[in-house]
Amino acid sequence: MAILAETVFRTLTMEESRALLARNSVGRLAYAFHDRVDVEPIHYVMEGDWIYGRTSIGTKLATLAHHPWCALEADEVRGPFDWESVVLKGPFYLLDPQEGSPDVYDKALELVRTLVPESFSLGDPAPHRMALFRIHMSEVTGRAASRRRVT
Repeated sequence: MAILAETVFRTLTMEESRALLARNSVGRLAYAFHDRVDVEPIHYVMEGDWIYGRTSIGTKLATLAHHPWCALEADEVRGPFDWESVVLKGPFYLLDPQEGSPDVYDKALELVRTLVPESFSLGDPAPHRMALFRIHMSEVTGRAASRRRVT
């Protein structure tokens, strides 16, 4: 007798979605300007309803300055039909200790240093990433796929 498997798709709860975001530190940032969409990998830290990270000065920041709504996706993939994926959407904020809140900037730096302790120091492995940012988690959705045996 053959054992068959069917794929089950489901929506993650908010708790499951937030847990996935908290467990991970690499995601893909998506942003758009006019009819052009870009997606770039970033590392991040989640705290509360915020995602914190750092990036390089360039086109991405220029685009987000004009159109700050963005999305971030993080995944855990174990196989083609065994995965969880979360997408969050919200406004992107460039952090500047001179023009913004020094407390928020200091908090972002502290959180980023939990991933890369050498950030913004002489031993920084990515010294070109000179800009700190945060994204508000205004919308969070998650999906999952798994296989279930059918007899």
